[in-house]
Amino acid sequence: MTLFVTVLLDKGIKKALTYSVPDHLRSLIAEGKRVSVPIQKRSVKGTILSLLNKAPRYPVKDVMEVISEEIINDDLKKLGSWMSDYYATALPFVLKTMLPGSLRKDMKVKKQYTVNTVLRGEKLIEYTASIREKHPKRAAVLDILLKNKKGIFLSKLVEKDVSVSAIHTLEKKGIIKKSLVEVDRSILEDVPFFKTSAKVLNAPQAKAFKEIEASLEANTFKTFLLHGITGSGKTEVYLQAIEKALSQNKGVILLIPEIALTEQTVERFKHRFEDRIAVLNYRLSDGEKTDAWKNIAKGKIPIVIGARSAIFSPMPNVGLIIVDEEHELSYKQIDEMPCYNARDIAVVRGSFTGSTVILGSATPSLESVYNVMEKKYHYLQMNQRAAAKNPPTIKLINMEEERENGKGFTMLSQTLLTEIKKRIDVGEQVILFLNRRGYFSCQVCSSCNETISCPSCDSSLTYHRGEKILACHLCGYEKKAPITKCPKCGERETLKYKGPGTEQVERSLHAIFPEIRTLRMDRDTTKHKGSHETILKEFRSGKADLLIGTQMIAKGLDFPLVTLSAVIGADSSLHIPDYRSTESLFQVMTQVVGRSGRAELPGLALIQTYYTNHPVMQAVLNDDFKGFIKAELEDRKLCNYPPYTKICKLVFTSTDKIAAEKTAENFYNYLKVSLPKTVTLYKPMPCGYAKIKDKFRFQILLKSPHTGQLCSILKNHPIKIPTKVRFLIDIGATSTFS
Repeated sequence: MTLFVTVLLDKGIKKALTYSVPDHLRSLIAEGKRVSVPIQKRSVKGTILSLLNKAPRYPVKDVMEVISEEIINDDLKKLGSWMSDYYATALPFVLKTMLPGSLRKDMKVKKQYTVNTVLRGEKLIEYTASIREKHPKRAAVLDILLKNKKGIFLSKLVEKDVSVSAIHTLEKKGIIKKSLVEVDRSILEDVPFFKTSAKVLNAPQAKAFKEIEASLEANTFKTFLLHGITGSGKTEVYLQAIEKALSQNKGVILLIPEIALTEQTVERFKHRFEDRIAVLNYRLSDGEKTDAWKNIAKGKIPIVIGARSAIFSPMPNVGLIIVDEEHELSYKQIDEMPCYNARDIAVVRGSFTGSTVILGSATPSLESVYNVMEKKYHYLQMNQRAAAKNPPTIKLINMEEERENGKGFTMLSQTLLTEIKKRIDVGEQVILFLNRRGYFSCQVCSSCNETISCPSCDSSLTYHRGEKILACHLCGYEKKAPITKCPKCGERETLKYKGPGTEQVERSLHAIFPEIRTLRMDRDTTKHKGSHETILKEFRSGKADLLIGTQMIAKGLDFPLVTLSAVIGADSSLHIPDYRSTESLFQVMTQVVGRSGRAELPGLALIQTYYTNHPVMQAVLNDDFKGFIKAELEDRKLCNYPPYTKICKLVFTSTDKIAAEKTAENFYNYLKVSLPKTVTLYKPMPCGYAKIKDKFRFQILLKSPHTGQLCSILKNHPIKIPTKVRFLIDIGATSTFS
């Protein structure tokens, strides 16, 4: 009987097509495998969705080739179908998101030559001794091989400064042999580790772990919100939960929000679980991603650590999913469909696989807190620091008083400078947070108030003193600095720089404290692969007194010698016209505060602000999470914002402004007559960034208590979108501004 398959193509047609399977490929066919199939006069790649024994009513062509052994397992197929419906996205685009690009490229395995000895034991020792005097270079090669009894890569052997001709001669004589072997491109090869054991849990940790352990033993789906203050030992609870899952032969997925946390996290987990870990993140090479994916799919590696896309790893027996720093907005994909939130996908995948899901944070999102209130999640609290360490002392620095005392603008308060000096003198460390890179954030004309802006984006140019350029942080446009003439009014010497960035803070500190050793961590200093790890290792090893950086230093980092953390320019986030800005500010300030005093030394946290009486500043000062959440939920309910509703954002982008605006208006007119009355529809308007990379952007916002009918209407809309207009549907949008 002829076998037929439905294949979803990577490009072009959005519906699955049917093909027949020739006899010579029948044994290789399985759901989820990658195949090459004919369409018109060309060959295209796709993924097998299903197997059919019944012949279609129309003639079909044969599958040409099975091109990959990697498969999308059953729970990922089910998840993909759910995502397609929920995020109003065609299934091919969902599968494209799930599969690493390296798999769609069908990366070949990496092979390298290894060198082994043919002679063994005493015979090899005797032979080496016999040639040492006459052929010392050959003996040197054999000395290395005697220390590497399992063999050594040829490339590594050559790096040891041995004679290549000596290697060839020994091979010809049959003393050594070369073999071409498949190489696992694991990034964990060079991560040093020593085996550690589980720590004794304190009372709050033990209570949380007991409930998680019971859920794992019950083998049923359950979601926990683990609310642990900074330094409360959430990681140790994760580690022991993972140990429990592994003892039950269950796979584990651990999501972390920032690439900066990967090295530290991998180091901790490798200490406990040795080589049973795979890492998935966007900075891996295609080869590294391919090898990791294969090992996970084959069940060779039971623990996956990675950023948001790691939730799609092909773990064959998922039993535990952990989302660390679950409140982080970096879990949300916003630039292409499907605009999924990895935190939410973790919960959905957990429900499909009967897994235990842990959402951990010191500052949980309002959505997760609301789900606890609605009895959807189970609440676990850890409200004391591990090993009885005390939380840091928090102080607000009134920058209005600093301005008056200093007779003008000041970036660094006298209190902060005094406390930094104290730490330098005793060999302790400092973390400074400023969520603005560069030297100055903008250049403004004092005569006409014109801001020097990017010609391609709706954004001001940031001054980078080290490179002597003005740069756009949206598209990468660069212009030589300084500019001395205003492009609008033509006045000279009226352009003034405003808004300090991390580069200026670093230079200022060196001017005040010539002996200070600093490291800076932002996008400018972490462009290259491995740069995050290098900076963090240097700081951890005491090669710097102070680490200054943007968002990437605010979360999860644990440095025992840091006794002072400070927030500079905290007020800027208060002026962002977005419903989530206050929540985000509270979260980041609490996280920065938590970097201080995590070991035996007492910690101090300083927050510089012009609004000391603002509710969010007072909430951080008093460590009043419950009070902040209560007030914020009341405001959200009053204005009908999440978590009391879902926000959907439709974005229309084009180099043709009129085309983008017209398409948005057409879609708005369609929605006016198609949406149920429960959905609130807002008129089209320019996005917060109205132009990026010469493309004009318009958005339509919708609020809906339920998304089912709304998603169906959006996914199956009849509006013809012009080819020059890019249309994006963002279900569960986390911002109304960008």
